[in-house]
This record gives sequence, C-alpha cells and structure tokens, in this order.
Amino acid sequence: MTTRESIALWIHPSSRRNEVVGLRDDAVVIRLTAPPVEGAANESFRRFVAERLCVAPSRVTLVRGQSSRRKWIAVEGFSVDEVRCALLELSAPQ
Repeated sequence: MTTRESIALWIHPSSRRNEVVGLRDDAVVIRLTAPPVEGAANESFRRFVAERLCVAPSRVTLVRGQSSRRKWIAVEGFSVDEVRCALLELSAPQ
C-alpha cells in the first residue's frame, strides 16, 4: 500500500479521552488516552478506528509513521474517503 491509498491521521496521545477532534490540514485529528510508550498509542488508535468503523482491528494497517504523531493508515475494504467521512461524521455534534 502507498500513502495515496491511506488516510493521514494526527494523533494526540495521553489525552483526557478518546475522540475524533476534526481536520488539521489533510489529516483527521484523534485524541487518545494511551501514552506514546512501547507502541501503546499505535495499538490504541488501531482499535479506536476499527471500533468506529465496525471492523476487526486486524483490518486497520499502519502504513507509515510508527514513531510519529502523524500517521497513515489503510483500512481493508474502505476507501480513503469512506474512512475520513466515517470518522468525521461520528465526531460531529448531535
């Protein structure tokens, strides 16, 4: 997979709660409670995205950015636009 097939995320670890905040440039901003230690935040955001999309975490692949706050993921069976829309739609105020 290339970054063209993946969606950019901006991760804020060690936050007060897990939530999608919105967009920053072209990246979806996600706050996570997990600390950025020994891959905990990476695993946490994979589970968070999978839960939001109602898929198994194994379908969420970290393509790039293992040790960075800016990450690129691909979700098996979903286009970039579908992932972005699903994450942002669920974060919209009701």
